[in-house]
Amino acid sequence: MKTIIKYFYLPFFIGITFILSTSAIFPAKEDAIKNAYLKAGLTERQAAAHLLSKFTFGIKPGDIDKAVAMSLNRWFTEQLDGKLKEDNLNDRLGYYDALNLSNAQVAEQYPKGAKVLRMAIADGFINKDSVDKGDKQEYRKKIGEYMRTKGIKPQQDLYKQFLSHKILAATYSNNQMHEVLTDFWFNHFNVSLTKNDCAMYIPAYERDAIRPNVTGKFENLLVATTKSPAMLFYLDNFNSSAGTTETENTMMQVMEKRAGDDKTKQAALQKLKNAKKNQGINENYAREVMELHTLGVDGGYTQNDVTQAAKILTGWTIYPFDEGGAGGAMKKQIEKVGKDKLEERGFVFEGDFMFAMNRHDQEPKTFLGVKFDVNGGYAEGEKLLNMLAKNPATAQFIATKLATRFVMDNPPKTLIDKMAKTFLDKDGDIKSVLTTMVTAPEFWSKQALTEKTKSPFELAISTVRSLNAEVTEPLQLNNWITKMGQKVYYYQAPTGFPDKGQYWINTGSLLNRMNFGLALAAQKISGVKIDLAALNNNKEPESSEAALETYSKIMMPERDLSASIKRLTPLLTAPNLIEKVDKAANNAPVAMKNTEDENMMGTPAMATKNKPAPKQNTTSNSKNFGNNTLLAQVVGVIIGSPEFQKR
Repeated sequence: MKTIIKYFYLPFFIGITFILSTSAIFPAKEDAIKNAYLKAGLTERQAAAHLLSKFTFGIKPGDIDKAVAMSLNRWFTEQLDGKLKEDNLNDRLGYYDALNLSNAQVAEQYPKGAKVLRMAIADGFINKDSVDKGDKQEYRKKIGEYMRTKGIKPQQDLYKQFLSHKILAATYSNNQMHEVLTDFWFNHFNVSLTKNDCAMYIPAYERDAIRPNVTGKFENLLVATTKSPAMLFYLDNFNSSAGTTETENTMMQVMEKRAGDDKTKQAALQKLKNAKKNQGINENYAREVMELHTLGVDGGYTQNDVTQAAKILTGWTIYPFDEGGAGGAMKKQIEKVGKDKLEERGFVFEGDFMFAMNRHDQEPKTFLGVKFDVNGGYAEGEKLLNMLAKNPATAQFIATKLATRFVMDNPPKTLIDKMAKTFLDKDGDIKSVLTTMVTAPEFWSKQALTEKTKSPFELAISTVRSLNAEVTEPLQLNNWITKMGQKVYYYQAPTGFPDKGQYWINTGSLLNRMNFGLALAAQKISGVKIDLAALNNNKEPESSEAALETYSKIMMPERDLSASIKRLTPLLTAPNLIEKVDKAANNAPVAMKNTEDENMMGTPAMATKNKPAPKQNTTSNSKNFGNNTLLAQVVGVIIGSPEFQKR
């Protein structure tokens, strides 16, 4: 096992100790990209491989030929435009009927457990007094029966569809750059399935707030995320209020009179009162929108600016689309008064977003030295977000994040400054910023070539793409992504997953990556099928060494692989390699601890229960590739290699 680690990772990850007992964009010049890569000394095919490795989830066989045939400039422009037909992907997504539901429909069809319980009690299906006293297993059985009777689905089913969509889109989308950018911006404006209040609204958040804005104006993206129910719940701005106003007190009095002796109305009113007691100005979103979304931690703001921003955003909340509890009572009250009349009073209604004027702090405010007049209402929030989107600190921060994701872990300041200047000159136009990055010499420098370490998600998807795999059970692939250290959509902190290689790499994660490659190549991952022979036009390699060279070139095109092949060759004869790696991976520390609660989606442990590995053919020059056992080991070694871990 020590030999395996030595050949794989010691030359690659210095300092790690392993202890194992076993259309839309118009570049300044038509040839701007060509000029940049030629100055860097790259051939067109090498440049194509570099460009595609950065802006796709993996290079498929034939992708470089297509990009070269159409010119790299046109490929980049077409990908920025993101309007290629998706017939194949759409056919694969046809099964996932929850992906297009509105938030209101999700709340109705996939309600929270507490709401289901209230409904079951109200319908007499469950006795309220028996909930705490009865047998838990019997209680769950009754709830399940009630849900089936009412056509209600568990929220885990929604999350399964959501995760399946991400994997299938990343694997099969023709608009690869938009998928990569959707992943990048979601991580930048992170929300987490670990927070129950916002979880069910995250699919619509990615679909409606993130995806349509990934190459547009940054300000539009910022505003869309701010108004999304997922973000409003996640960072608690939905209940940020200046406090109980005279108008609200009057409304409460009216509601009390109308409730009379009606116990149901009284209960709903009491919940509303309890919620009001906990209201006040909440600074969570105001702080994170500056620290994580726009200005950055050193963006020049103070704690007073955080407080002032929080006051400016009071009243930015959710239109009560969920009929249960206090939300239903509030919705009825809004409808009774009438939206038109409320809009005359300063309320704003926009889909699931609502600006509640009666909850807004109407005192004068000063943010970053700019005064906000009294009674500015909704326009104050618009002004705040506009200021943040156009701030020079935001330009630097976003340029740094983009360069870190697409160039290298520590991008040069010269590149960041160019991108930040474009950000300011082009009013935050993301397409223009990306074009500046790709036409800059720093993007094509030797240091930027295959410098970035793939996240577990990127590794899994790039593997299936490079092997032309057929993915029919995406959640099985997701189990492996989780095992390798990335529980997609479950990162709890608003920072999102770190975007530097050191976060992903340690003893346990490296071994799990090796184990993944060997398992996939050996056809041991259910629902992921590959045809290794077809990748080589059904030509049988002369030897394991020949197979290593041939498949390395297929999976890592246009790279200098001489050093890699030399390093990997000794592993081709390693006896019982799969069993050894599997055993070592199960005994090694995991890549990181999941602090989130596990749910019914499946835990990392699910991915370790593979069938016993086939006995390995240990003869180096054997031509017995008939059962693909030896070829599978060769391909598995390539997937687990340091070179394939890079993009």
